[in-house]
Order: sequence, then structure tokens, then C-alpha cells
Amino acid sequence: MYRIVIPARYASSRLPGKPLRDIAGKPMLEWVYERARCCAAIEVLIATDDERIASVARGFGADVVMTSIDHQSGTDRIAEVAVQRGWAEQDIVVNLQGDEPAMPAALIEQVAALLEEYPDADIATLAAAVRDRDEYFDPNTVKVVTDREGRALYFSRAPIPWYRDEAPMGSLPGARRHIGLYAYRVGALRRLAALPPAPPEVAEKLEQLRALFNDLEIRVGEAVTLPGPDVNTVEDLARVSARLLGETDRCD
Repeated sequence: MYRIVIPARYASSRLPGKPLRDIAGKPMLEWVYERARCCAAIEVLIATDDERIASVARGFGADVVMTSIDHQSGTDRIAEVAVQRGWAEQDIVVNLQGDEPAMPAALIEQVAALLEEYPDADIATLAAAVRDRDEYFDPNTVKVVTDREGRALYFSRAPIPWYRDEAPMGSLPGARRHIGLYAYRVGALRRLAALPPAPPEVAEKLEQLRALFNDLEIRVGEAVTLPGPDVNTVEDLARVSARLLGETDRCD
């Protein structure tokens, strides 16, 4: 049993008003909301500090929670929602980013189920094999290394694990890229939001390193499918529009 919260903010340095940008005739946020509604979540909420977003979201039937304008991340925004709604410490909430209109429902279900499977874990997320050497060396592709039980050891923009000797041609065994979809226990979420930024987090600009730095357990599952593209530029809008128009099942 879990909930989904979609944090959405209007400000974006590369694409202002991003959640409300049109994709195939609907605002992007509506596509994300519809993905969430395909899942077995007991509740789907949109969390925002902007009345323009709230008004559009209510227009397509979403339950909206207004939050502080001071939040620096979606995690902080969701933590406020958890407090407002009085959710229990062991409740599970999935953070579905508002710029992921092509996120498969199967991955949302998977990350929630992963956290349910491991009661001692605080956070769950997903990963997939690195596809090629360009992705391996790309700082915009976050890599993750786990222990043998699937607990995260480190996330990095650098290529990890680093092959001390020459990296093999073709496949890169052990190299996995992180998929930015999270399930949290509410207690861990609230603790994380109250902690100051950690040194490795500041260096890498990766918020999940705050959790590892403070001994929170992150379980990493192998993604059952690959996510569609997220949206960061005007060019992304056109590419995602074409993809969504070509889908036969909106919940895939």
C-alpha cells in the first residue's frame, strides 16, 4: 500500500513553466498524473507552491496540496505533504517527478514493491545496465554501485566502478545507471528533509548522497523496463510528444 506525490514547480532555468508545457494537446503534468493513476496507489497528489499549476491540476481532477515556496527540492516538498496529511512513519510514498510524462507505470509499481519487500530499508530506487561507453562517461548520467544484497554504496556522476586497467570493449560489466524514481518511508523522508546537505552531495549535486552519508539504507532494484525520456528542453517536448502519440496503451 503506497501513495504517489508529484512535486511540480513553475520555475525552471532551462524551461520556465515546464509542468504546464503542451505535450500532444495536454499539459505535461496531466500526462504524469495519468501515469500515476495507472498504478495501484491508494492516493495520488500533486504538490506545488504555484497557483497556476494548482489551477490547471484541479482542472483535470487532481488532488492538489499547496506547499511552501522555500523548498529546494521535491523531497522537501513531499516531506511537507506528509506532515500536512499526517501520514504514519512506516507509510510508503513514491516521488514521481513532474517532468516524467513517459515514466512506465511498471517502474512506479516496482519501486514501491521493492521498499515493501525490505522492511529495514528507508528508500528504494532503480537502476539499469549502462548502455554504452558514451553513457558511462557522461556526467549527466548518474551511476550507482551496490553491495551484493542490492544496498546502494555510492552514486556518482563519474564513471563507477572505475576500471583500473583498460576498460573492456563493448559491455561494461558492473556499470549501472541510476533511474531517478524513489520510494520513501515517511519517517526516513522527514528525517532526510531535516538534515543539512552532505559534503559529497554538495560536490556531486546528488541529493541521494545525503541519505547514504547519514546511514539511511537505499535498496536498488534492477528496472523491469526502461523509462521514457524526461523533459528539460523545447526539443525534448517534441520528442516526447511523438512518443506519447504513438503509444497504444497509456499505462505502459
